Amino acid sequence: MLLGGLFGGLLGEILLAVAPAGVIQNVFAQAIHPGLNPPVTIDLRLLTFTIGFTLKMNLMTFIGIILGVFIYKQI
Repeated sequence: MLLGGLFGGLLGEILLAVAPAGVIQNVFAQAIHPGLNPPVTIDLRLLTFTIGFTLKMNLMTFIGIILGVFIYKQI
C-alpha cells in the first residue's frame, strides 16, 4: 500500500508537470493536504514537543494504493 501510494503520488506529480492546463490537471493532479497545520506544540517547561504531519494526496495516490492492495492480494 505504501509503495503504491508513493508511486501514484509520483505519477500525479509527473502528470502535473507534463499535462497541459485543463481538465486532466484539475482531475488527476489536484491534491488535498490532510494533517496538522500548524503543528501542535506542547510545552512542559523542561521539554517542548512539536507534533505535526501533512499528507499530500491526489487521485493518482488513491489509485496507486488500490493497485498496491490488489497486487498484494494476488501474491
